[in-house]
Amino acid sequence: MPGGHHLDGQPLVQQLRGWARELGFSQIGIAGIDLATAEPGLQAWLAAGFHGGMSYMAAHGMKRSRPAELVPGTVSVISARMDYLPRGAAEGWVAAEQAALADPGRAVVSVYARGRDYHKVLRQRLQTLAERLQQAVGPRGHRVFTDSAPVLEVELATRAGLGWRGKHTLALARDAGSMFFLGELFVDLPLPADPPASAHCGRCSACMDICPTQAIVAPYRLDARRCISYLTIEHEGAIAPELRPLIGNRIYGCDDCQLACPWNRWAQRSPLADFDERAGLGQATLLALWAWSEADFLRLTEGSAIRRIGYGRWRRNLAVALGNAWRETGDAAIAQALHAAQAGADDVVAEHIAWALAQR
Repeated sequence: MPGGHHLDGQPLVQQLRGWARELGFSQIGIAGIDLATAEPGLQAWLAAGFHGGMSYMAAHGMKRSRPAELVPGTVSVISARMDYLPRGAAEGWVAAEQAALADPGRAVVSVYARGRDYHKVLRQRLQTLAERLQQAVGPRGHRVFTDSAPVLEVELATRAGLGWRGKHTLALARDAGSMFFLGELFVDLPLPADPPASAHCGRCSACMDICPTQAIVAPYRLDARRCISYLTIEHEGAIAPELRPLIGNRIYGCDDCQLACPWNRWAQRSPLADFDERAGLGQATLLALWAWSEADFLRLTEGSAIRRIGYGRWRRNLAVALGNAWRETGDAAIAQALHAAQAGADDVVAEHIAWALAQR
């Protein structure tokens, strides 16, 4: 065997951990591929329609819980965690984020989306990790995933010892909170599995209590159709009028459940410049972003996860937030900006502008 490693031994895994740290990952763990116990929960979630318009969630059926069906030959999954809190995040970053939410004129973009598109960052670095593994043990079958295929990421991460599933359904780690991305490397290499992480939410329900739309309908059960992250990113077309006031000034994603979680006092800053804030997205006002032309949007979101929602959905989200700000502040500049944009808007955005103007 090239590299002199036993396939079921720990030396190779220890090397993998070292390589992962060099590549900017905070932690990796190894999970097996028998996820049968996760299937009833997945089936119930789909049957309840909680996936909303994400038809791809149902289209793949139980393939999500069967790694060897997704990638034939898979016998182990390397699960990787990459912290994304920007390098320059202040000690009081949670209070600063909460203050932004309380300022109607501010535009709030989820922290994870203010830097480079995480899909690109993780995929590239996981591929490099796979190449180092191949150099050590010879050619092996593998595939890299980053929120890009029917993979039960949190389930695999918890089984690999990276954390536990919080009541908000995100992965939580005692030394990192939930401000991290997950990625996976499916390999046809038998590796020793790590022990799963134990849960530490206890009786806390802070994430459930804080959710503006009450999308966390029960512990560990999220109705995506009410989730602001889903509504502002995945959902196409009009946003239900009854949910619009609850969105506040959140224009891309929502961090409320994470900001409320006491474990995020230990959230870790990323060692990578990739997740540093771009285009002033941590401080921007709604009116400043509303002034972006489509060319501005494409230029300023180049390499960002935000770009994939497109200019129309971006404008729709901003119109909702401006309507909420108009209701709260009565700032004439908001009404003027909304009126000025009506003529050139597409049908969906025009309807949201009309709604916004009717808020006062």
